[in-house]
Amino acid sequence: MDRLDMLRTFVAVADNASFAEAARRLRISPTAASRAVAVLEASLSTVLLRRTTRSVRTTAEGAIYLDKCRAVLADLDDAALALRGDAATPGGTLVVTAPVTFGRLHIVPIVTAMLRAHSTLRVELTLVDRVVRLVDEGIDVAVRIGDLSDSALYALKVAEVRRILVASPRYLAVHPAPAGVAGLHGHSLISFDELDRTQEWRFGSSGKPAIRVGPRLIVNAADAAISAAIDGLGIAHVLSYQALDAISSGQLVTLLDDLAPPPIPVHLIYQANRRTSVNVRAFNDAARMHFGRLDLSGRLTTASTRGKRKIALTTAIGGKRPLVRGRT
Repeated sequence: MDRLDMLRTFVAVADNASFAEAARRLRISPTAASRAVAVLEASLSTVLLRRTTRSVRTTAEGAIYLDKCRAVLADLDDAALALRGDAATPGGTLVVTAPVTFGRLHIVPIVTAMLRAHSTLRVELTLVDRVVRLVDEGIDVAVRIGDLSDSALYALKVAEVRRILVASPRYLAVHPAPAGVAGLHGHSLISFDELDRTQEWRFGSSGKPAIRVGPRLIVNAADAAISAAIDGLGIAHVLSYQALDAISSGQLVTLLDDLAPPPIPVHLIYQANRRTSVNVRAFNDAARMHFGRLDLSGRLTTASTRGKRKIALTTAIGGKRPLVRGRT
């Protein structure tokens, strides 16, 4: 095994915290993976991985070397693709992460279409409702919903979503819709923990008024909040894309729309050294096409407005830019 393969093996073992899993992904034997890392460590006179019977973790030196290895391997992959110029097509591995519900509804279809179109492409898609650090976990592209803090990462805005209140017609037949924010205190409320960690719901263009709520049900999955609202338990506070199907089918209706806070941007973010990657460019292009046909705000796009909406989105999201506000 040459040194480049050793580096790839080390990165795979560190990413998967397992020699066996890394070997499976690389299609080599666990013994070969273990030997490759051992030879690499010997050549460096440094222990890169701390092995126990239960886990494999990088040492302090190994963590530093891991970041360098990822950067080198990414640059080599990009250089190989760049030699092929405009004729280059997606291939190899693309690593993507997204929030669970958003990923299931929108990123999986994008990935599926890409895999059908490019036979040599392989995608690793991680759906998780937490912020993933791109460098630490070897991510090529991450979906972020929300405003971004300062960062050296690049961002591409592809859509907007809204914080909305929804309830079922059955619930509202028994409990009349609130006329204003204060009226929420008299209702049974459902909270999605990832959206409402402080249990403070904000309204209006400036985020005021803000009210502290005491939900009857707090869940850690958006699907559970939507299901409970459909079942008539109460008023749920969710993101518009999460309830879009239930709204369009009439199972849920939105409340207090005129008091909704400002829209929330949806970005694709990636490292600067990935901006020339054929795989990343292809994913970005596929995402822009996918979201250009949609309105995720909870207001359904009709055939007559879809063209104007697409033009507006294309104008708003057409360019790549360094993050002015970004969170890694």
